[in-house]
Amino acid sequence: MAFPRSELLEVAWADATDPAAVADAAGVAVAVVGVPVLETPDGPAVAPGVPATVVVSVGGDGLGTALDTTRARQRGFKGKVGQTMVVVGERSAQGSLGAEAPAVVFVGCGRATDSDDAVGATALRRAAAALVRAGGKSGAGVLVLPASIVGEVVGSRGAVQAVVEGAVLAAYRFVSHKRDNEGGGIERFVVAGAGLDTGALAEGTRRGLAVADAVCLARDLVNEPPSSLTPTRFAEAAEEHTDGRPGVTIEVWDEQRITDERLGGLLGVARGSAEPPRLLKIAYEPSDPVTVDGRVPHVVLVGKGITFDSGGLSLKTPEGMITMKTDMSGAAAVLAATSACGDLGVRVRVTAIAPTTENMPGGRATKPGDVLTIRNGRTIEVLNTDAEGRLVLADGLTLATELEPDAIIDLATLTGACVVALGMSIAGLFGSDDGLIGRVRAASERAGEGTWPLPLPEEYRSHIDSEIADMKNVGKGGQAGAISAALLLAEFVEEVPWVHLDIAGPARSDEDNGILAKGGTGFGVRTLLELLEHYGPD
Repeated sequence: MAFPRSELLEVAWADATDPAAVADAAGVAVAVVGVPVLETPDGPAVAPGVPATVVVSVGGDGLGTALDTTRARQRGFKGKVGQTMVVVGERSAQGSLGAEAPAVVFVGCGRATDSDDAVGATALRRAAAALVRAGGKSGAGVLVLPASIVGEVVGSRGAVQAVVEGAVLAAYRFVSHKRDNEGGGIERFVVAGAGLDTGALAEGTRRGLAVADAVCLARDLVNEPPSSLTPTRFAEAAEEHTDGRPGVTIEVWDEQRITDERLGGLLGVARGSAEPPRLLKIAYEPSDPVTVDGRVPHVVLVGKGITFDSGGLSLKTPEGMITMKTDMSGAAAVLAATSACGDLGVRVRVTAIAPTTENMPGGRATKPGDVLTIRNGRTIEVLNTDAEGRLVLADGLTLATELEPDAIIDLATLTGACVVALGMSIAGLFGSDDGLIGRVRAASERAGEGTWPLPLPEEYRSHIDSEIADMKNVGKGGQAGAISAALLLAEFVEEVPWVHLDIAGPARSDEDNGILAKGGTGFGVRTLLELLEHYGPD
């Protein structure tokens, strides 16, 4: 059975100075035209460079060039990022695209980032998402992207890529298990570049689709019901998706291989489930590698893959289990990112390691007080079976360390304590190397995914001291829960530069908002791809 994938919003690009080209790219009747608006001290202002005629003309006037500031003030529209003001079009004078002209959506892009009129990639991403959500009817949506708001830092290609990502991710819907899919919304999205190079338009569109597809893969995996996405099925889906991907190969370890490789943490968590565990190793070899000091840099990604977490014998509450199919978000992210590396021309070696299992309270389940032996021989006393993610990651990080890479990055929905500290939108960022921490932080900012550095104080190491083993899997009650979990992981990376992203909050959204749809968010995929694309010589 093929793994069901959500259909991506169709995207095209066109030269906005040529109305016929825009109409051809739209392919269907244009429903909405988005006009970027800047927030200025004097009120909202249409971005310079918006052409007088975008798609069609209405009564001889250029569509979308006039912004009624009085009406904007009445509606509270200031041009802030993601704000929209919809103006319904009148009957088209030309009528070439239907009896009714498209609605004009003035889309806020926020304040310019410098003395020019440029805005950042995050603002463009959110503006495109706002247009998709404001469209509300079938047909094509067109966003005019004038060169005036494209800054040197983002660049034309990067600006187009950000717009495409925002549009596709905002349009995402998981409907695989719906009999009656109402659909609705725009069918096609056109980036209408005004003054932008056609090469940048084409390449930015291609890259934006590649990134968005990777994020949507992660979302699809996370949103799939846990009984139909068991560890075995997750591995099969990974094999299906990576088949034929440029430079990507995959290896799947079954339970016997996991036993032979002495992955005691993974086996201990899996013990209570009727579903056998799996471990995935996805490798990417670049066709055009970059070299540093005579060798190709190698980055290893490790993702927590608990396909369902009941808490084990330390059972969660019924409410606490409702979203626990989300507990494999880290594994989904590293799979999705690695599989997209070839399409984006990543020039470093990448290996993704995803230990996957269920955490269930079966008759053979690990008991509080048991001691598990990790692959590297270190022992962990399990005092809470609901703190299982760090146990499977200990094995995954050990395997990563043995590859002697230049960097290790793990992603995990690890602790509720991180949600308490940083909320639902920001991931906790821990690490052993300031240089790598800075790289990951910068990549997350460019990708528009929130991260915030948290400390790993040596004096807190005593929180995980055990009387009978090398360490215990929980710290002191009510104190520094995210830090104690990260300190345990740090025990398994040796001297390799390492970053841990605790994505327990942003891995799931409780509402449709901006580029996010309710459910799995695919958080981390864009950050990883941004990092890997720019990884190389400092």
